[in-house]
Amino acid sequence: MANERLRAAMAAGGWTHDTLAQEIGIDPKSVERWVNKGRTPRQRTALLASEALGEDIHALWPALRQPRKARAISPDLVALYAQRADLPIAVYAELFAQAHEQMEVLVYAGVFLHEGYPRLNELIKERATAGCRVRIAVGKADSEAVQQRGREERFGHGIEFRCRLALLHYRPLLSVPGVQIRTHSTTLYNSIYRADDQMLVNGHVFGVNAYGAPVWQLRRTETGGLFDTYASSFDAVWSTAQPVED
Repeated sequence: MANERLRAAMAAGGWTHDTLAQEIGIDPKSVERWVNKGRTPRQRTALLASEALGEDIHALWPALRQPRKARAISPDLVALYAQRADLPIAVYAELFAQAHEQMEVLVYAGVFLHEGYPRLNELIKERATAGCRVRIAVGKADSEAVQQRGREERFGHGIEFRCRLALLHYRPLLSVPGVQIRTHSTTLYNSIYRADDQMLVNGHVFGVNAYGAPVWQLRRTETGGLFDTYASSFDAVWSTAQPVED
């Protein structure tokens, strides 16, 4: 099948088989086969020809477009856990204890943190007093998104109660300088727990409670990658959330 895109590009620039072949140093018969028989040249030769014609190489020869190879492991992926229940609460405590510049929590409720580590508020206050910026976003109990999650996870109204309980746990921190607490009404695809350049992300799976869903541990790299994707997601939710009044 003829390459009509190539034929049109050559005609527009006044190129013939001979002149294009001479320009890039190949046999004119090769150019003829490209045009009339739809043959695809080698990558380097095609690049020279496309530059001479002022055209995009992949527009002239789509077959040369190579899909990006998937990386077996992302450089910012530290560990992957099959379910949140596999992580001891000490992992979260140690993560937050390492925060020096920023600590972030994005959940609907996440009351397992206070239930498993009663000293959480003290730890957060210590970090904030040391100059760490703390942002905590919990689900707005009466929002449609929270109620829908309750139906999906077969929690019923239980998740609404847990959202209120989470807010009750965090409320004493409202008077601590550097600590901000907000409620959000967004559909939550992941819960996020961040301390500076370290992060735990708890994915959410339809019909499965968060403790039975996977968790990936991320460390920020120079290129950002997955870490920055979730950090940006937190910022997007935070921008829509409502501050909790003291």
